[in-house]
Amino acid sequence: MERRLENPYPMPDFIAEALRARGLQAAYDERPPYQRNDYIGWITRAKRDETRQKRLNQMLNELEGGALYMRMRHNRPSD
Repeated sequence: MERRLENPYPMPDFIAEALRARGLQAAYDERPPYQRNDYIGWITRAKRDETRQKRLNQMLNELEGGALYMRMRHNRPSD
């Protein structure tokens, strides 16, 4: 029986807006559910606004480049 990851972290408006502004919604949607969940949880658990913004920028840059996930190598699925 396959277990599906439920996303306990709903997408906050500020993350959705940042993805739209940078044109990265499709790149975000292509990532596996666990990565999307990790990014949102990691960003929203930051206590300071400065840290939250730094983490958001890291996610956006990684999505834009396509080769990293949490500073680790990410292999895109083959088309």
